[in-house]
Amino acid sequence: MTSDLKNKHLPILENAVKALHERRFFAQYPENPMPDIYGENADKEGRERYKQHLNNKFTELVHDGAENWAGQEESPYEQQPLGIKYPYFSAETLVERADEAFHQWRKVKPVDRAAILVESLERMKTRFFEIAYATMHTTGQAYMMSFQASGPHAADRALEAIAAGYEEQTRFPEHMEWEKPMGKYNLKLNKSWRAVPKGIGLVIGCSTFPTWNTVPGMYASLVTGNPVIVKPHPKAVLPIAIVVAEVQKVLVENGLSPYICQLGVDADDRLITKELAENPRVKLIDYTGGTEFGNYVESLPGKVTFTEKTGVNSIILDSVQDIDKVAQNLAFSLSLYSGQMCTAPQNFFVPETGVKVGEEMMPYEEVVKKLADAVTGLVNNPKAGPHILGAIQNPATAARVKEAASVKGREVLSTCDISNPMFENARTCSPVIYEVDATEKESFSRELFGPIALIIKTKDTDQSIELAKEMAMNYGAISCGAYTTDEETKEKIMDEMSLAGTPVSFNLTGGIYVNQNAAFSDFHVTGGNPAGNASFTNPEYVIKRFTWVGFREPVAG
Repeated sequence: MTSDLKNKHLPILENAVKALHERRFFAQYPENPMPDIYGENADKEGRERYKQHLNNKFTELVHDGAENWAGQEESPYEQQPLGIKYPYFSAETLVERADEAFHQWRKVKPVDRAAILVESLERMKTRFFEIAYATMHTTGQAYMMSFQASGPHAADRALEAIAAGYEEQTRFPEHMEWEKPMGKYNLKLNKSWRAVPKGIGLVIGCSTFPTWNTVPGMYASLVTGNPVIVKPHPKAVLPIAIVVAEVQKVLVENGLSPYICQLGVDADDRLITKELAENPRVKLIDYTGGTEFGNYVESLPGKVTFTEKTGVNSIILDSVQDIDKVAQNLAFSLSLYSGQMCTAPQNFFVPETGVKVGEEMMPYEEVVKKLADAVTGLVNNPKAGPHILGAIQNPATAARVKEAASVKGREVLSTCDISNPMFENARTCSPVIYEVDATEKESFSRELFGPIALIIKTKDTDQSIELAKEMAMNYGAISCGAYTTDEETKEKIMDEMSLAGTPVSFNLTGGIYVNQNAAFSDFHVTGGNPAGNASFTNPEYVIKRFTWVGFREPVAG
C-alpha cells in the first residue's frame, strides 16, 4: 500500500475532523452542479454513462463468477423497467468472502483505511452526474435533488463518518512505556492498544435515498476495519452500485481484496436480507426503512444495530412575523420530493384561537387557508412545481395519497395528478391536506408516507407542544418545526422536544427548510426516540463498531 494516498488525503481528513468539532459549514464536495466546478461536459457525459447502463449487465464490480443476474428497477418518470442486471450471489457466498477479507482489512492501519476511503469519494466525485440520473430514474427525485443528495451531500456524509471513525481510532496512543514509582524502584511496562473491529457489517438501503442513507453506515464500518455487504433496495440499486464499484477499484489498486466491500442484491425470486441479517457472522447492521422491519433488525441477538425508521414529524404554529413567508416555507417543505423524505413535516398543530401575526391574531380558518393556498400556488407553478415534486417512487405511496380519505377529518386540499413537461408518464400527485381534531389521535399518530399533511386543531400552543412531544416519544420523530416570536414559548418547545429526542428548527423562512440536514453540523436522527436508535454522525455511531484491547509486558532489563 502506497503512502502517497495518505499524504494526498491527510489534509482532507484533518479539515473534516476540525469541522466535526466546530460544527461549522464545511463541504468538501460542492453542491452546485456548475460547469466551472465539475467540467463543461460533466452533465452530458453523466447522462450518457447512465443511458449506457440501461438494458445491460452492470459489470463494473470486481468479483468471481456471478451465480445469477438480477434486476427489478423501474423509472418513476417513465414507468418503464431500466433493464439493468446485477451479479447475484447467495447470502452464504457474500458472508464467506467478507469473512476472508476481514482478516486482511482489520490489519490495515486506521489512517491508511481512511485514506483509501477518501480516495473512493474522490473517484465518486467524477461520477456525480451519472449517479444523479441513476437516482432520478430509481427514486423519482427531481434532477437537482438527485445530484445534490446522492452526490455531494452523500459524499460529505460519508466523509463525516470517515473522519469520526479516524479520530476515534487515533484518539489514544498506539503504545507507550508506562512507569509507576514504587519507592526504591520504578515499575515499568510496555503497553499497547488496538482498536479491534467487530466483524462483518451489513447495510440495508432504502428506495428513496439509495446513497445518502447508505454511505454513512457503509463508510463508518469500513473505516473502523469491518468488511461491508451493501444490500440495496431492489428498486434502487444503480446509484449505490456505482459507489461500491469505485470502492472496490481503489481497494484492488492498493493490493486489497474487493470483498472488503460487496454489493448483495436480491434475486428476482429470492430475497436475501433476512438471510444476511440472521447470519451469526454478521455483527453490525445499518438499516433505513419502515418501523416493522426495523424493529425486527433491532431484535436480532448478537448484533450491533444502527437504525433509522419511520417517524411522525410535527410543525408547531404559535406566532410569526410574516405568515405568507411561513406558509411558503411550509408548502415547500411538504411538497419537496412529494413528501417522500424522512424529515418531511406531517402534523401541523394550529391553535383554535389562531396564530399571532405581528401584533394581530389571525383566525384559525385563515391560517389553514394560507397553508392550502401556498401549496396550491407552488404545485400549479409550471416552472417550479414539477421540479419540486419530482415523481412518486412507489405506486403504493400514490395510492395512499389518493386513499387518505380514510383519515377522520375534513378535506382542506384534495390531490391531483401533476403534469411533468419532460416526462408525460411520470407518476405524480399533489399534496393533500386534511383537518383533524386533536382528539383523533389515531389519525395523526402514524406516519402517512408521501405528500399528506394533517392540520390538527388544538386548544392552545401548550396542547400543541404536548401532542408533538407525545407523538415523538411514542411513535418517533426525526424533525420538528416551530414558529414563535415569544422567547418563553421557544424555550418551552426546546425543553419539551429535547426530552423527546427531537431536533427543532425555529422560524424558518426563505431558503432553508425543516427537511434539510447539513453534514458536519446537524446530527441526523438522535437515537433518542422510536424513529431510530442511532445518529449520524456522533461518536457512538463509530465507537460501537470496534473494541479497544490492550496488551502489556514488563520492560526488558
